[in-house]
Amino acid sequence: MNRRDKILWVDDEIDLLRPYVIFLQEKNYDVTLSTNGQDAIEMCQKQHFDIIFLDENMPGISGLETLTQIKQIDASVPIVMITKSEEENLMDMAIGNKIADYLIKPVNPKQILLALKKNIHKKDIIQEQATSNYRSDFAQIGMQINDSTSCDSWMDIYRKLVFWELELANTHNEMDELLMMQKSDANNMFAKFIKKEYATWFEQPENRPLISPDLFKKKVFPLLDKGEKVFFLLIDNFRFDQWRIIRDNILSQYFTITEDDLYYSILPTATQYARNAIFSGLMPLQLQKTFPNLWIEEEGDENKNQNEEALIASQIKRFCKPYTFSYRKVNNSAFGEKMVELLPQILRNDLNICVLNFIDMLSHARTESQMIRELANNEEAYRSLTLSWFEHSFAHDLFRELAKHNVKLIITTDHGAVKVTNPVKVVGDKNTNVNLRYKVSKSLSYNEKEVFEIRNPEKFGLPSPNVSSTYVFATKSDFFAYPNNYNYYVNYYKDTVQHGGISLEEMLVPIATLEAKR
Repeated sequence: MNRRDKILWVDDEIDLLRPYVIFLQEKNYDVTLSTNGQDAIEMCQKQHFDIIFLDENMPGISGLETLTQIKQIDASVPIVMITKSEEENLMDMAIGNKIADYLIKPVNPKQILLALKKNIHKKDIIQEQATSNYRSDFAQIGMQINDSTSCDSWMDIYRKLVFWELELANTHNEMDELLMMQKSDANNMFAKFIKKEYATWFEQPENRPLISPDLFKKKVFPLLDKGEKVFFLLIDNFRFDQWRIIRDNILSQYFTITEDDLYYSILPTATQYARNAIFSGLMPLQLQKTFPNLWIEEEGDENKNQNEEALIASQIKRFCKPYTFSYRKVNNSAFGEKMVELLPQILRNDLNICVLNFIDMLSHARTESQMIRELANNEEAYRSLTLSWFEHSFAHDLFRELAKHNVKLIITTDHGAVKVTNPVKVVGDKNTNVNLRYKVSKSLSYNEKEVFEIRNPEKFGLPSPNVSSTYVFATKSDFFAYPNNYNYYVNYYKDTVQHGGISLEEMLVPIATLEAKR
């Protein structure tokens, strides 16, 4: 402790507290005593205490009345109620008044010390322990990054990195910086892995990991075939770290997670390709050839996902499934609230599919709006903003309502996103697409060492807008910038969140199956 934490102890049996005072002073605490509630209230009006121990049964103002008035003066101060009574209604009233802890007499010094650690020093202790634990795990993760040669091992690495990113959030010490460096190293090695292995996923599809066009076949249809009703929620541009905070802070209240997995988004990790692959069950090239009327070319002005409902219907028909389904795309709260109202009617279908676009809109706003940039100026703030929206939007109501029904909830995404920091120069003709993480054109100029290039798109299940089209993908935290007006372009897009390329954050994305706890 850098300073002496201030304790106020309120108890009419003041003489019995002397041993505790001595014990706490030896532990470097500053203890103030009060024999009644009125004096304690006046003391709290004059100074701030770090914690208050409050006897429930005192002459004059009771402990509960004192608690209420102190909370009105300082709502943040933790108050530990101490009482001889074990009556349940008294405990309920104390908890209802937001006590920090509840101790039953006689209490011993270790109980007092534990209450102090829980309520004053908890954050520091957790951060110190997390720092120590990550320091111990650092070398092992580093070796795993260097030795990783399989899709499963990269999933394991990414899970560990996200776990530590959440554990070390807001520590602002050398371990946090070390983790960011290790994550950068991991993305560098992951890019090399994808460059080497991605082609084999299509040459030997029986050995590939779960990828975008496999989701319905392997995750949705098996549940429907068992007679389950399924609600398939696709949250556009939803990263694994965002999934973890939504899962732990909201969904765990209502659902049991029966399967919590990752899958690989196809390249480009962009909505036009990845989401259409999910809903059609086909790679983009197969989709273009099989349903040319449903595929929107890269240079087209139309919405690239305007045919999702038709694609879902085509996949259900292709697999000869007899299931009824509904499809909804939610772009605003009013439509989302209406969907929640209609949920009992909607759930009459065997399969219901909802696309939720909020996070994708947030990521674009983080690029275009200075205010959003400042609100979400780092990854922790970005996650916090995401969580806040889910907690206070119709999405929370949707989860609550779904938990009342006998339905399997599948939550997934089409791709993730990565924070970009390093510009890479690329030159293309006027028909080159505008995405910052991948480019496709018949004439591109770039440094081959800085990108992952695909000169034969058909081999990778991708259509060719032109006969000699080439795809190039940014890796790690790179983003593509044109030489003209270069400095303005770089300054505008640096530190924004983008998708379309190769990174752990974009390609390794969550898919989870949940069922209501009731």
